[in-house]
Amino acid sequence: MATTEKMYAVREGHVGTLVFNNPERHNAVSFDMWEAGVRILNEFAADPQIRVVVITGAGGKAFVSGADISKFESERAGEEAVARYNAMVESIYSSIYTFPKPTIAMIRGYCIGGGLGLAICCDYRVATPGSKFALPAAKLGLGYGYPGLRRFIDQIGPSHTRDIFYTARQLDAEEAVRIGILNKVVPDAELEGYVGQYAQGIAANAPLTVAAIKHITTEALKAESQRDLESCAAKVAACFASADYKEGRKAFMEKRKPQFKGE
Repeated sequence: MATTEKMYAVREGHVGTLVFNNPERHNAVSFDMWEAGVRILNEFAADPQIRVVVITGAGGKAFVSGADISKFESERAGEEAVARYNAMVESIYSSIYTFPKPTIAMIRGYCIGGGLGLAICCDYRVATPGSKFALPAAKLGLGYGYPGLRRFIDQIGPSHTRDIFYTARQLDAEEAVRIGILNKVVPDAELEGYVGQYAQGIAANAPLTVAAIKHITTEALKAESQRDLESCAAKVAACFASADYKEGRKAFMEKRKPQFKGE
């Protein structure tokens, strides 16, 4: 799909794809791109036809290589500009991390800085063997706030988090799997096919059940005093009260694939 948009959306069945499209800069991201990403994610969240979201980068050489450093003077030069930029970045990170539907990071090539922060927000991360990962904040003098570090700690633990932030070194896909950044590595030629099949497999399952799992696991990662257990119970109750629950039981008895509608 050819496009001049720096961020664009693709819809295929029940799967929506958010594409970072700045390949000449390895999909480095400007403020306007982050802003467009939030808008697309909101559209996917509100669309009942979309059940799974894939996030990826265009061009074949990078997922996202972080912030567009060429824009630092115009977007992150002063205290107010830095606060505005950081608020926008955290907005898209939070949108993905708390997204009500499953999210998949499909990674080919460089996944650096803000790109790695973005990938960590997704539920599932798959990459090609040649992909590279790094958090170079310590080489740029950038601060990294609590919400972002908390997500890394929850995913890979405090020791690995300190390691990759202290050293700002580059990791290969093998190490990224070993420490928990990646769920899976697949050959380059198989990436789109694998992710498409994985996403369609999730989309074929009962949407209310999947949404309940997403919501409850997100709540479980919060501090105990911040967990909304009533909302968790309500999500489960909605599953048992749904037409999909009846359809699932009927399909099982009839030995056929269920046709879930998210109702």
